[in-house]
Amino acid sequence: MAEGDNARSTSCGIAIPVYYPAREVDYNNQLGMPGEHPFTRGIRPDMYRGRLWTMRQYAGYGSAAESNARFRYLIEQGARGLSVAFDLPTQMGLDSDHPLSLGEVGKAGVPICSLADMEKLFQGIRLEQVSTSMTINSTAAILLALYVAVARRQGAQTRRLAGTVQNDILKEYIARGTYIYPPQASMRLVTDLFAYTHRELPEWNPISISGYHFREAGATAVEEVAFTLANAIAYIEAALGAGLELDSFAPRLSFFFNAHSHFLEEVAKFRAARRLYARLMQQRFGARDPRSCSLRFHVQTAGSTLTAQQPDVNVIRTTIEALAAVLGGAQSLHTNSRDEALALPTEESARLALRTQQVIAYESGVTGTVDPVGGAYAIESLTDEIEAKAAGYIARIDALGGMVRAIEQGYVQREIQNAAFEHQRAVDSGENVVVGVNRFKVAEEPPIPILQIHPALETAQVEHLRQLRASRHSEQTTRALDAVERTAQTKENLLPAILEAVESYATLGEISDRLRRAFGLYRETVVW
Repeated sequence: MAEGDNARSTSCGIAIPVYYPAREVDYNNQLGMPGEHPFTRGIRPDMYRGRLWTMRQYAGYGSAAESNARFRYLIEQGARGLSVAFDLPTQMGLDSDHPLSLGEVGKAGVPICSLADMEKLFQGIRLEQVSTSMTINSTAAILLALYVAVARRQGAQTRRLAGTVQNDILKEYIARGTYIYPPQASMRLVTDLFAYTHRELPEWNPISISGYHFREAGATAVEEVAFTLANAIAYIEAALGAGLELDSFAPRLSFFFNAHSHFLEEVAKFRAARRLYARLMQQRFGARDPRSCSLRFHVQTAGSTLTAQQPDVNVIRTTIEALAAVLGGAQSLHTNSRDEALALPTEESARLALRTQQVIAYESGVTGTVDPVGGAYAIESLTDEIEAKAAGYIARIDALGGMVRAIEQGYVQREIQNAAFEHQRAVDSGENVVVGVNRFKVAEEPPIPILQIHPALETAQVEHLRQLRASRHSEQTTRALDAVERTAQTKENLLPAILEAVESYATLGEISDRLRRAFGLYRETVVW
């Protein structure tokens, strides 16, 4: 049945309404109508009846050319959006020929050093016609500038570009570590990107505030919600401090959550996060535009739940997690592949992961009504409890002076580490069962094919970079880099200077080095 068709029924002909209204008890008036404050039941009145979530498969490895081939394959297989994984040097502001990049080029994602690489990455893909998410933080401003530069060369109307740049630097200080500059300088880059996209890219999400990485590091569901929204508060306050109007940027804020295997808890978590955010935006910040109160989020299934043992079982884990994300009302979704505990996914595994979403969307029937689990006693009770506990965490962070101060004091890091320890203790003791790991093992497991990254790709990438530096207009590039450094020492928005630099074929590492000179480097000095 086509999307948008209002006639929905079960396989035996029972009509499915748009939503099931609460009966007798409305759970303290907290449910409300779909698409209305506090958005417990979803951010749109019709949710997936009108438009499915974006099926956005995360990809990037080896080289820009190989990653481009994977993107085009996923689009052919029905993916609705692209999601770019960058390698570790790119995330850290290092070119592929930097000594610290040795052995890491193309391993965790695609290496992008210059406009030439970015053009190869999107060759044959019209950027006006796709939605692109880029998982990048410290160097987010540079990668966005590269994306805009490619669109310009394609003749695209840049104001029509749609997508998201992660740009969530605070969680890097907490859970991942790919920070470069001190927090205040990093926050300046974040708010500069907010202002630039509001002015130049109105359809672009300037940040994806991420709880995913907290959960991967060991956080509980409650901590994931609390720390994500506490980060959102910090970004909003920084943007307001930079002179931006709340309702000018808040409608474009987006979020990124994890979906774990505890099905009921995960569904409730998404509903609780949406409701708590709506209340924070209205009561704390005085948002007037309803879109500013509407929490839009992407979900990725949990990489940390995947096992190297019996990898086919990961398909079942991912299906459960993906279904929780859909019942929780996600706006876009990535499903992990069965072999990701062993290597980057093969083409076959990536296709199967995408098919998982498609089966849920077109065969399960859960898209026929808004919030199909709404009103379930277990779901509503869990939603209330997660919201209350997350609000308690936010109050404690406020008492510490806000999220930046809480990070500097190590509070958030300690909470996550304690939760991770408790989880691992429960697995080691057998209290928490992990199928194939601490129960239901098999004596011998047949090998499965895994993706191999050939070492020659790194050599070729370094050679391409050498040729680029030799062929570009060096004086023009130097002038553009000087302008970046000068602008960093003022209060001017950095994005125009960075865009000019990337269009003169300055490299990501060269631009990052100029910002290092202006901002300095950050070294964690938390006292535990």
